[in-house]
Amino acid sequence: MTTVIERLLSPGSPFQRHFFFLARRFVAGETIDAAIAVVRGLNDAGMTASLDFLGEDVLDRATATKTADAYVAMFDAIGSAGVRSNVSVKLTAIGLLIDEEFALENLVRILERAKTNADPFVRIDMEGSALTERTLAVFERALSVHDNVGIVLQAMLKRTAADLERAIALGARVRLCKGAYRESSAIAYTAMPEIRTAYARLAGVVLARGRYPGIATHDRRLVAVTKEIVRREGIATDRFEFQMLYGCRPRLARQLVAEGYRVRIYVPFGTHWAGYFYRRVAERRENALFALSSIFSR
Repeated sequence: MTTVIERLLSPGSPFQRHFFFLARRFVAGETIDAAIAVVRGLNDAGMTASLDFLGEDVLDRATATKTADAYVAMFDAIGSAGVRSNVSVKLTAIGLLIDEEFALENLVRILERAKTNADPFVRIDMEGSALTERTLAVFERALSVHDNVGIVLQAMLKRTAADLERAIALGARVRLCKGAYRESSAIAYTAMPEIRTAYARLAGVVLARGRYPGIATHDRRLVAVTKEIVRREGIATDRFEFQMLYGCRPRLARQLVAEGYRVRIYVPFGTHWAGYFYRRVAERRENALFALSSIFSR
């Protein structure tokens, strides 16, 4: 079954060629120009963005190098357009599965080019738990020479409390999310009440002691918890930002902006959109219903 899905979602497949309209809510487009247009609209609505060039699990050096080249080119597009956006990158897209040193070289090239951007920050996305240790190792090596890099930590992983303390000690910017990967109960909280409890606890830590954290959630309960922590601890709204995925809970994002909070939207784009779209639809029933309605309203 997995093989069938992988073939269906692979770049160049009939689904990929003909059904982008289904993914349009969650993916900005296949080109940087389309993504920049989306970012401009978000900026006009009072939000900033983080652009992500879709692609992961790259297994050849040429493709990884092309992906790093695409990130370098993204800064030209961001600068020319004058939009307010930084970038996010998955290390497996730039060579982590090939060679750690090679991935670090590509990351450093991106970080050095990012410093010419109005917002020079680069976020390293977190992937499945099999890659957590390697991702953190590359991140820390990059951070030791470039201060414009941050990391994502997943609240569902039981190791994250220790990883968060380490990141805070290093002065690193952390994006806290629930976690989107299926993990074993031996290493992760798997029931939603447990995940929410872990997230709320970690959010309290990173909001109080972290360096400009990203509170990444579409969960209204956790948004409310964050607001309560901020109110109770007297944390200014310019000391953190809420972060959401493009197309997920847009009304909530607009509401937070209206209430005076900072909001950043993660904006994915590129030709490798099908797998990302599949994960978004699988996450929530309302996302699947939206995609289904797109077929009949096209």
